[in-house]
Amino acid sequence: MTGFARESGQLPDGTAFAWEIRSVNGRGLDLRLRLPGGQDALEPALREATTRRLKRGNVSATLTLKREERPRLAVDPAALDQALRIALDLAARIPGAAPPRPEALLALPGVLRSEQAEPDEAQEGARRGILAAGYEAALAGLLAAREAEGGKLRAILAGLLDEIAALREAAATEAAGQPEAQRARLVEQVAALLGEGGIARMPPERLAQEVALLAQKSDVREELDRLAAHIEAARALLAAGEGAGRKLDFLTQEFVREANTLCSKSATVPLTRIGLDLKAAIERLREQAANVE
Repeated sequence: MTGFARESGQLPDGTAFAWEIRSVNGRGLDLRLRLPGGQDALEPALREATTRRLKRGNVSATLTLKREERPRLAVDPAALDQALRIALDLAARIPGAAPPRPEALLALPGVLRSEQAEPDEAQEGARRGILAAGYEAALAGLLAAREAEGGKLRAILAGLLDEIAALREAAATEAAGQPEAQRARLVEQVAALLGEGGIARMPPERLAQEVALLAQKSDVREELDRLAAHIEAARALLAAGEGAGRKLDFLTQEFVREANTLCSKSATVPLTRIGLDLKAAIERLREQAANVE
C-alpha cells in the first residue's frame, strides 16, 4: 500500500530535524533507512518500530538534520603564546615600533578557532529518544494514509468479489444445461456418422451411458462449490481487516485454479465465455490483493 508522512521538530541544541517516510506496494516488508552520519545507532529501534506496525510494503525513511550555525570561538593558548613571542621579538628589533595589538594577534591563523561542544552520553541518549519519537509520529501518519487508501481498496475488492459471485451463479445456471446439450450434440454426431436410421438402431441405454460419461467428465459442481467457499472466505477476510493481504494472495491462487478447471471442463461456448470472464475478474482481484496490508 502507498502512503507518505512527514514529521519535524527540534533537538535541545537547536538542531532542526525532519522525518519523511514513503511506502509503495510490496509483497513483503522492505525498509530502507537514510540516516545522516553518526546516527547509525538509531537503526535497530527504527526497524523494530516499523516491523511492529507494518507487515508489507517497500518503505523508505529519510532523516534530515539542519543545525543553525552558532560557532563558539576559543583561543588556542599555545598558538597565541607563539604568535605573541614572535610579535614582541619583531617589535623589539624595530625602533619605535608599537606593541602588537590584540585584534591583530587574534586574526592570525590558528590563534582563534571555533569550539564545538561534544554531547555527553546522556545528551546523546536524549537526542536519540527525540528522533525515535519523531519517527514514531511519522510512522503513525504513514499508517493513517495507508488506512485511508485501504478503505477505498476494500470497496474495490468487495465489488470484484460481487462480480465473481455473479459470474459463478451464471456459470452454475449454464452448467445445469450441459447434459442436455451434450446429449443433443451426441445424437447429432451419431446421426452424421450412421444416418438417421442409425439413431433408431442404437440401444437407448447405450446412448444414456455415453451421455452419462460425458456429463461426468464435464461436471463442474465441485469447482463451483469451491468457488463459492473461496468467495465467502475472501469476504470474511475483508471484514476482519487486519493482516488480510497474504491470505488474500493465497485465496486468489485458489480462485485461479477453480476457474481454469471450469474452463477445461466446459462443454458449451456460453460456459466457456463465462469462465473467461471469471478468469479476467479474478486476475483483477489478484492485482488489487497484492496492495493489501
